[in-house]
Amino acid sequence: MSGDTCLGSALCPAAGHKPKAGGLRGSSLGNKYVRLNVGGSLYYTTVQVLTRHDTMLKAMFSGRMEVLTDKEGWILIDRCGKHFGTILNYLRDDTIALPKHRQEIKELMAEAKYYLIQGLVDMCQAALQDKKDLYEPVCSIPIITSPKEEERLIESSMKPVVKLLYNRSNNKYSYTSNSDDNLLKNIELFDKLSLRFNGRVLFIKDVIGDEICCWSFYGQGRKLAEVCCTSIVYATEKKQTKVEFPEARIYEETLNVLLYETPRVPDNSLLEATSRSRSQASHSEDDEGFELRDRVRRIHVKRYSTYDDRQLGH
Repeated sequence: MSGDTCLGSALCPAAGHKPKAGGLRGSSLGNKYVRLNVGGSLYYTTVQVLTRHDTMLKAMFSGRMEVLTDKEGWILIDRCGKHFGTILNYLRDDTIALPKHRQEIKELMAEAKYYLIQGLVDMCQAALQDKKDLYEPVCSIPIITSPKEEERLIESSMKPVVKLLYNRSNNKYSYTSNSDDNLLKNIELFDKLSLRFNGRVLFIKDVIGDEICCWSFYGQGRKLAEVCCTSIVYATEKKQTKVEFPEARIYEETLNVLLYETPRVPDNSLLEATSRSRSQASHSEDDEGFELRDRVRRIHVKRYSTYDDRQLGH
């Protein structure tokens, strides 16, 4: 390419020679173009640009450090060349437009640290901090670690509460063939509901309870309903644990708790109406002696089954 100038005879070895190290004297070469091979990416610039700031590049191109050239006179820098053009633009203008993505900013900052360009490092750090402040969680899901914590969360919440208890290890029988899939479906539904209603309902995860998979629904600080997704299969020779996925029932109960988006003054008529909305078959026999407003709808999905749904070969 016409107009290209090597940096001296020491840096332009004869054809066939191996890469050679040499020093530079930049005083007479400030406006001369140099050719850089940075990790396979080729760049043209001047010594004046490379020595404007007190960086590693200035040390390389002012004679304080040795540089390595190939047989064609390209000065070799063993770094990734992806962001070197941005490095040069910063050296020219003292400012640049940073990449939009955090990962690329991190990559650029790593190169700036290597070349000891502190101003560019500071720009990248500030941009990363600003982007971090912009990333707010869509919703926060508390994970219960004790019964007291559960009680405190429910009592202090100004929203209705939906809790999913899942504890796969709490099982003394083997699982049926599709139980793991159904347990995962319950967890996925919980995540979907929490994303959809996070501004209106407090969603809680419980991983220490006695059940394997159970949903609980609370309104105005009181437990309204419970959907137990675990049943026992009495197989021919042994018992097995089966996990159900009653998606429609869970959706229905979640929508029911939205009725309790009211100030924390118990609405007895609402409590009574939603409790009565299920027939007496939805209540356990243990509830018969209590007042209606104190009842909890406990829905056990096929709590005791007498069939084996395992596929042939299992």
